[in-house]
This record gives sequence, structure tokens and C-alpha cells, in this order.
Amino acid sequence: MAATSTIGVFLLAENRLLREALTKILSKRNDACVVGAASLSPQVVEQVCNSCPDILISDSAAATLSGLEIIPEIRKVIPAIKVMMIGMDDSPETFLRAVKAGVVGYLLKDASATEVAAAVRAVTRGEAVCPPALCLRLFEYVARRWLEMPAVLVGDDSGFTRREQQLAQMIGQGLTNKEIATELHLSEQTVKNHIHRMLRKTGMRDRLAVAEVYRAERLLA
Repeated sequence: MAATSTIGVFLLAENRLLREALTKILSKRNDACVVGAASLSPQVVEQVCNSCPDILISDSAAATLSGLEIIPEIRKVIPAIKVMMIGMDDSPETFLRAVKAGVVGYLLKDASATEVAAAVRAVTRGEAVCPPALCLRLFEYVARRWLEMPAVLVGDDSGFTRREQQLAQMIGQGLTNKEIATELHLSEQTVKNHIHRMLRKTGMRDRLAVAEVYRAERLLA
């Protein structure tokens, strides 16, 4: 793993030239170093975890090939990791899917070396980075989703018990009912019963929507 004062970066990109270019950019910085680089493969999650990076930089091609599932899978193993993406185009759909998967930094392929280095430092400080036009799309998306929520929930508390709040957080992290049951030492049927009550309370049709409602309430509380 990189030294404490150095930002360890793992590069996950299908384009070899992009991996080499990013390596050169970051090797010129005193505060960052590349601890690993690879294209998408069945072993890549293990490669990333063995490298213990602070930041994962992926291109949108690798993320798309994995259905964006690779990002939450890595974040589950390394919860503190920050994920940046280099988008091959300015598609709002790709950007929003990346944000949902856990990406906190998003740059386009024409970003300069200075912009890449600045973005790495920013996400390390706990900040988010994205092009202004795509940032606007994110605000619009959040506003639209909030308006689509049942009126009874807007500005109101869902009434979740402490256990249901735990479940909502774990669902939001991508855990299955079986994984939640194991983590909380409950039976899978008990977890299902809790989720059924949560669906009734919120008026939602699926478990992921319940997690989104809970997260939105926490943000706007």
C-alpha cells in the first residue's frame, strides 16, 4: 500500500493507452502513485484489493462491460475506497448510472493532466467532482425523483424502527436478504418480514426504492 502521505491509485481501464497516460500523469505528482493497473477480468477485484488503493480510477468502458457491478463489488470489500471514472462521452445516462454505483469523481476523456491530478486530490479530501453540465443533470434527477415519491413521504418521517433503519442502510449498500440475515444473525424469513412492513409503511413496490426513500429522508432531515 502507498505511504500514508501518498494517494494510492489503481487504474481499471480497457484502453491500454489510457492506463499508460494516467500512470505518466500521476507519476509526476509527489502526492500520488499508481499501485496497480489492469483491464477488466475475473481476477480484477482480487487485484484491486491486494493493491490496497485509496482511489480506483475506471474508464466507462470497463464499468459498462461489467454492468457497473464491479464498483459496488469493490466498495463492499474496501468500504473507504473512492471511485473516479473517466467517461468516454458526456452521456447523462452513463454518468447517473455511475453515481448510483458509487462513483464520486467523473471526468471526460478530454480532461487535462492538471484536471486529473486535481480531481484525485479532491475526492481524497471527501469532495465530489464532475463537469458542470452533468452536475446540473444530477440536480435535476434528484429533484425529479423526490417529486415522484408518494406525497405522504415528502417532508415526513417514514416511521422506521431502529432495526428497519439498519436494513434500509444495508439494502442501500447492495446486500441481499441472505447477506443481511447473516450479518444481523437473523433468519432470512425475519428479514423478509421486516422488508414487507417497510414496503407497507412507504408505499414502495421494491426493496431498493425503500432504501432510496430512507436515504433521501436522511439527506433532507
